Amino acid sequence: MLSPAIGSLRRLWLIGTMALACVSWNVPAFSQDRETVIWNAVRAGGHVVLLRHAIAPGVGDPPGFTLGNCSTQRNLSVEGRAQAAKIGELFRVNGIRKARVFSSQWCRCLDTARLLELGPVQELPILNSFFERSEREQQQTRALRKWLAEQHLNEPLVLISHQVNITALTGVYPASGELVVIRRSKSGAISVVGSTKTD
Repeated sequence: MLSPAIGSLRRLWLIGTMALACVSWNVPAFSQDRETVIWNAVRAGGHVVLLRHAIAPGVGDPPGFTLGNCSTQRNLSVEGRAQAAKIGELFRVNGIRKARVFSSQWCRCLDTARLLELGPVQELPILNSFFERSEREQQQTRALRKWLAEQHLNEPLVLISHQVNITALTGVYPASGELVVIRRSKSGAISVVGSTKTD
């Protein structure tokens, strides 16, 4: 017959072993790689994909820029068009064949959005660049937050915009063609889940 001291030690050992077993069962949930976490979030609802337009060489826009006239703008290169198509394929590989797609009215954003082939593209002026009109940053960012708070996020939502807009909203400085995934809570609060780059 075991002494009370040994019996107590055995009970502690059993409790410890059971606790370790419980921890080991939970490990897979915390060992998911970044890409898995990001795409699981996009599929789960309640999240939004912010996409900086694909590769368009240069900075800003040329003198004489006119909205609606692509010949006056900085546009996607051949590499950028291929990158945009590759991003669309990345969505499909991850089980997303259709999404609500909204875009800045800049041609490089609209072209990126269409090349994704995820569904009809709707223009959304609050996604327009304020790179050369920094006085619009706060106003547009507030308007975008309000718009996001009003959206039903039961299906994937993809917004194609510019670096300055995405940085103002999230604090992330995305590369061309980089996706930034954010979570929007029921209260409208926004948090960054992560980002992924596409060559």
